[in-house]
Amino acid sequence: MLSRLRSDIQCILDRDPAARSTWEVITCYPGLHAIWWHRPAHWCWTHNFKWLGRFTSHIGRWLTGIEIHPGAVIGERVFIDHGMGVVIGETAVVGDGCTIYHGVTLGGTSLYKGAKRHPTLGKDVVVAAGAKVLGGFEVGDGAKIGSNAVVIKPVPAGATAVGIPARIIPSKQGESADVTELEASPAAPKAAAPQVFTAYGVTQEDDPVSQAMKGLAEGAATHEQQLQLLWQAVEKLSNQLKADCVPCESERGGHFEKSKIDQILGK
Repeated sequence: MLSRLRSDIQCILDRDPAARSTWEVITCYPGLHAIWWHRPAHWCWTHNFKWLGRFTSHIGRWLTGIEIHPGAVIGERVFIDHGMGVVIGETAVVGDGCTIYHGVTLGGTSLYKGAKRHPTLGKDVVVAAGAKVLGGFEVGDGAKIGSNAVVIKPVPAGATAVGIPARIIPSKQGESADVTELEASPAAPKAAAPQVFTAYGVTQEDDPVSQAMKGLAEGAATHEQQLQLLWQAVEKLSNQLKADCVPCESERGGHFEKSKIDQILGK
C-alpha cells in the first residue's frame, strides 16, 4: 500500500514541472486526491456495497471536481493533471502510467446496462485537455489524444488522434517499437526503449492541418522562386534578341518611307 502511494506521488513529480515537493503534491493536487478517493469506492463497488461506493465517489467528486465512477478500473501511476471537469464512466479502464488532463470525458454511447460502454486506455496514454473519448473501444499503448478531440473509434498503439471527429495519425516509424523487440535485440541502443513524455499529448508536428498549411506555404515559396528565375531568363533572352536585330535594320538601308510606296501605287 505504501509503495503504491509513493508511486502515485512520484509519477506527479516526474511529469509535472510545477510540482516542487512531496508535501505540495499531497496537499495541493486534486487529481491525486481523486485517485485516493476512488480506491475505497471501487473496493465497495466490487464487494457489492454499491450505494456506499457511489456515495464515496460522490464525496470525492464534491471535494475534487473529478468524477470517477466506482466501477471504473484505474491502473497504477495514473496522473490526473488539474483535473477539474474530468468524467470517467463505469466501464472505463485506465491503464498504468496514463496522463489525463482537465475537461476529459471517458464516456459511453450505449444505454445497455452491463455492456462495455466506455473506452479502455492502454499503458502510457496521454489524453489532453477537453478531449472526449466516447465508446467501448480500445486506445492502444502510448497513444495520444489531442486537446478537444472527439474520439469515436479505436486508436492504434503509438498513434495520435486530433480533430472533431478525430483523425488518426499513425506513429512515426521507429518511435513505437515494441519494448520486447528492443530488449531481444542486442544491437538496439538502450536509449531507444524509454518513451518521451509529451505534455498535453500533441505537438505541432502531429497536427495534419498545420502540416498541410506548412506544405502549401513551402510550395508557394518554391513556385515564386521558379517564376523569378523564369522571368530572368525571358528578360535575358529578350535583350539578346534586341541586340541581334540592330544590324538587320542597318542592312535594310534605314527607316521605312511611306511616301515612296505611295508613289509606286500612284497615289
